[in-house]
Amino acid sequence: MPSETSHSIRNWGDATFGPVRDLSALVARARSELDELGEAIKANDKAEIGKEAADVVILIHRLVALAGMDLNEQVDAKMAINRARTWKAAGDGTGGHV
Repeated sequence: MPSETSHSIRNWGDATFGPVRDLSALVARARSELDELGEAIKANDKAEIGKEAADVVILIHRLVALAGMDLNEQVDAKMAINRARTWKAAGDGTGGHV
């Protein structure tokens, strides 16, 4: 099976659900999927964690494609910025740049 791209996910979404009139609709749907991901984490349901995380990423791929970009390229560019930054760990596995 070929790897999905932001473009292929956008095409699938447009064909399946119709055109997106407002990108904030995808953000709202992604928030809903994040809530479902949180529930899967609480339940420690590893299979559902993977599926719900994928739902979030699929929505973000579609959103970025509708903005004329590819998510994988954007992640690579942002990671280059992140790797050049100085970071402060929060102690919980997260942190912020200083």
